[in-house]
Amino acid sequence: MEFDFTWVLLGFPIAFTLGWLASRLDLRQLRIENRQAPKAYFKGLNFLLNEQQDQAIDAFIEAVQNDPDTSELHFALGNLFRRRGEYERAVRVHEHLMSRGDLTQPERDRAQHALALDFLKAGLLDRAEAALRRLEGTPFEEEARLALLSIYERSRDWGNATEIAARLGSSSHGSFSARQAHYLCEQAGASVAAGDTTQALSALQQAIAMAPALARPLIDLAKLQNQLGRTQDALQTLLKLEKTAPQGLLLAAGLLANIAQAGGQEATALELLKASYANVPSIDLIEAIVKLEKDPATARQWYVKHLERQASLVAAGKWIAGEKLQDEQHHALVQRALDQATKPLMRYRCAACGFEATQHFWHCPGCQAWDSYPTRRIEEL
Repeated sequence: MEFDFTWVLLGFPIAFTLGWLASRLDLRQLRIENRQAPKAYFKGLNFLLNEQQDQAIDAFIEAVQNDPDTSELHFALGNLFRRRGEYERAVRVHEHLMSRGDLTQPERDRAQHALALDFLKAGLLDRAEAALRRLEGTPFEEEARLALLSIYERSRDWGNATEIAARLGSSSHGSFSARQAHYLCEQAGASVAAGDTTQALSALQQAIAMAPALARPLIDLAKLQNQLGRTQDALQTLLKLEKTAPQGLLLAAGLLANIAQAGGQEATALELLKASYANVPSIDLIEAIVKLEKDPATARQWYVKHLERQASLVAAGKWIAGEKLQDEQHHALVQRALDQATKPLMRYRCAACGFEATQHFWHCPGCQAWDSYPTRRIEEL
């Protein structure tokens, strides 16, 4: 039986036609998918701009399903989950990105940074620390160090905080010497609590050398010297404070008065306090002066001098407390009302977040800022 080549000749056009139809169908399907993915993506952006986060998440999930290889969609979706507080879902998205083998190194670094932020926002500080440490040598290195510094400060890990601050200080982020001095003061406080005053003294001396214009190391050193019975050294430390950080003397005025009385240096301390008050009128300085003045009448006149310089309800209340009023029956009631009214005025207020406290903080418990509390009371601001 001879082979009929007629069928071969007829098969070529048929095969060509079928191939052409298949290619057209594939191209059509590809165009449909390409149109669908951007449409869902832009729909998500529109919802996001209108602050409709639930709808935006649904749109981005649809876009990711249509185009699972697009990393930008994953980043957008993960960031949305983090902003909504859905940290577990954000972690899953970014971990999925990290597991992809086709991810470029810049995208991998970006995913690692996003994952670290997820852990940080979720309060998983140990996992956040590990994730941030992996960003050394990447474009996100500086941001990672700042985040690590925040973690170590919150956990009071002053050793690691000092290491990170030193690295940041050597880069373009400016000087971190004042913050490092605060860390040394914190370590000195821990040493005092543990009974190691020698180590505490050494740490405070290092802090003074590192940040000479910072008031805290000198004040803490004077307190420790006073506790150790070295009143003369404590007085000299506070005299140095008046020269290098005069605003800090407002916080140490009461300490200075106590040290002067213990060491018989009332005249020296009184002269220093009066000179400081001439430059910076403060109720704290007035209180210390009143404590050191030997004549009670002269002492009470300082409240009047303060009232002449500025209207102070606190000074008025303290002056009235020592006056002999004709209506003694109601004196106690008036005094109690004044004391109640002046309590809020004697607080300190953080300049960064407005957190108020009866004591002065070097590290704000509200916003975690350093040196954000002025040395003056609320009434004097």
